[in-house]
Amino acid sequence: MSATTQTPQKLRTRKPLTVGAVAKNAGALVLAVVFVFPVYWMFSSSLKPQHEIMTKDPVFVFTPTLDNYTTATGVDLFWTYVGNSLMVTVGAVLLALVVALAASFAIARLKFKGRKGIVLVVMMAQMAPWEVMVIAMYMISRENDMLNSIPMLTLIYFVMVLPFTIWTLRGFIAAVPVELEEAAQIDGCTRGQAFRKVIFPLLAPGLMSTSLFGFITAWNEFAMILMLNKDKESQTLTLWLTQFQTAFGSDWGATMAASTLFALPVLVVFLFLQRKAVGGMTAGAVKG
Repeated sequence: MSATTQTPQKLRTRKPLTVGAVAKNAGALVLAVVFVFPVYWMFSSSLKPQHEIMTKDPVFVFTPTLDNYTTATGVDLFWTYVGNSLMVTVGAVLLALVVALAASFAIARLKFKGRKGIVLVVMMAQMAPWEVMVIAMYMISRENDMLNSIPMLTLIYFVMVLPFTIWTLRGFIAAVPVELEEAAQIDGCTRGQAFRKVIFPLLAPGLMSTSLFGFITAWNEFAMILMLNKDKESQTLTLWLTQFQTAFGSDWGATMAASTLFALPVLVVFLFLQRKAVGGMTAGAVKG
């Protein structure tokens, strides 16, 4: 007589919906609609003919057209503005990453007099509203004959994004166990080689988050470029967008197309890096 045994299976129980869970989900949905709808309306309006934009009743079904984008990109010096924006933004981010890597490593690993004071200064610089420094930056640029200068604007943006970059990367470096670096040095690596081969590969989330923050900050900056670069050939897309609306008046289709072109790089970078970048900002802020 053979006895058969049955293995009991664990029943998966679903948590019952509570009023609190429903309220949170509903609130998240409302917020998503509130924040996403203006972006959708901007993009959809950029594809509509002018007569379908200036109507009393909103038009949701329409035949898309690229005429508005042709008008926007046909403005004089458009591609010059694109090149200037990319140059100052990418240049500022790369400079900030290089300097911040060295500075954050020194703050996180080295013991020296005044270390806590430097950390405090970095925090204060991060919280400072840079708009109040416009006059000082203008005077510095004028005295050095660097008004209407792309390199000067790049340096200013670099200074603006540097404190956050140092503070975030410091947290990531401090989170890496010192034993890993010491083990690499025992195996024959110098301190620089240990940083490059052991610590640097672990900083990818922090590099992504700080790069995203720096890109958004430099790309959207308005006050500095408005004061320092009066020459049209040295301006960026930020000023181009405000002047575009003034030049084309009530051509809302072309204006929405211009706004979409301005926002598109930031949206693409954010969607590509958002998961790792948000985790990077949180981790770098609390570790170390």
